[in-house]
Amino acid sequence: MRYIPHTESDIKAMLERIGIENVGELFNSIPEPLRLTEPLKLPSALAESDMTAHMKRLAAKNRTPEDCAIFLGGGAYRHITPSLVNHMILRGEFATCYTPYQPEVSQGTLQAIFEFQTFIGLLTGMGLANASLYDGASALAEAVLMAHRVQGGNEVVLSAAVHPEYRQVVATYLRGSEIKIIDVPWQANGQSDTATLQAKVTDATCAVVVQSPNFFGAVEEYAGLGAFLKDKKTLLITAVAEATSLGILKPPGERGADIVVGEGQGFGLPVSFGGPYVGFFATHDKFLRQIPGRIVGETQDRTGKRAYSLTIKTREQDIRREKATSNICTNQGLCALAVTVWLSALGKKGLRELALENLKRADRLKKKLAGLKNFKLKFDGPTYNEFVLECPGPAREIRDRLIEDDILAGLPLGGWHPELENSLLICATELTSPEDMDRLADALNNA
Repeated sequence: MRYIPHTESDIKAMLERIGIENVGELFNSIPEPLRLTEPLKLPSALAESDMTAHMKRLAAKNRTPEDCAIFLGGGAYRHITPSLVNHMILRGEFATCYTPYQPEVSQGTLQAIFEFQTFIGLLTGMGLANASLYDGASALAEAVLMAHRVQGGNEVVLSAAVHPEYRQVVATYLRGSEIKIIDVPWQANGQSDTATLQAKVTDATCAVVVQSPNFFGAVEEYAGLGAFLKDKKTLLITAVAEATSLGILKPPGERGADIVVGEGQGFGLPVSFGGPYVGFFATHDKFLRQIPGRIVGETQDRTGKRAYSLTIKTREQDIRREKATSNICTNQGLCALAVTVWLSALGKKGLRELALENLKRADRLKKKLAGLKNFKLKFDGPTYNEFVLECPGPAREIRDRLIEDDILAGLPLGGWHPELENSLLICATELTSPEDMDRLADALNNA
């Protein structure tokens, strides 16, 4: 697309047409103290070669994953991404039109979305999945809204062991609505307090929300909770922030979940400074017309060939302002495609092997750090690739001290939970080497 700037006469004609004297009047809605009164103090322009050299010098100041031993998780996880993923998602078969609402020119995109839905259905044990949502946090918020649409009621019981950022997004979605959040604490083993979750359920409860593995890495036991809620006619929503755990854990749908949501970033998407990510959303077939977002269906064209199209909903149902239930965009479509290629490449056996390797390496690190003097495990429940280490002092100070040695020791929890000020959330994946584990143990011992 060519850039053709407006001429002075063009600008004058437009200003006359809308009835103002100068361009500055277009910005009257911006408070005057916030407006620029003089040009920005920018350095002079550089030649292309000089600019390239300057940017390289700036980039060299960054620490890269290759420079550091990284034990950071908390909702964003480093995993192996085979090079074929990037090669495949750039193929022309997927570079179809911008919108999948035109199936006649979008078959590559639509088939990829259909395969994504199929994978999510298989992994979650649910009969129906959508074409993805913005991220795991917004998918959880949409699940709460769907539970309210289906069940009525104005309360949702939410475990405090759910990722705090997911909880914040749910609270933001519900702000101004009639739905109230009922918080329930975790137990001494790091798992949700199931007995209290059940005790908080009333006739006004539309859903109970748990996360497994939860924010502390603990694997939840919620099959009994699911059976209890069915008798109460209340929906169970299960969130999954670390998607690779689905490679070995029993599918949430087989453990009583009615809605399963989560973050698909662990399926081969780079951490990439926080995004873009891809949320997934799955539920029972009977909720077909209540599920948010897009759904792709498989059919046949007039010649009998296999074909794909968006189904059930018209586009207008997703763009009705406050009634919109779709927050997917082009980037999420690309991320869903990458997830689909990654899962296709690993297959069922490969995903299980990768999940087991995560489990094994995190367990090795957990045992190593639990043996350090003045450090101990905060929780004793079963975990998947993350665990909480209680430190002899503020975790943030210890984390900052180790960064000087190119070790990113984990996530200090005090910012979200003040009572855990001395606790670090530590993660190990298949990319965490034994040498890095030794570096962390030695550094903590010296700290």
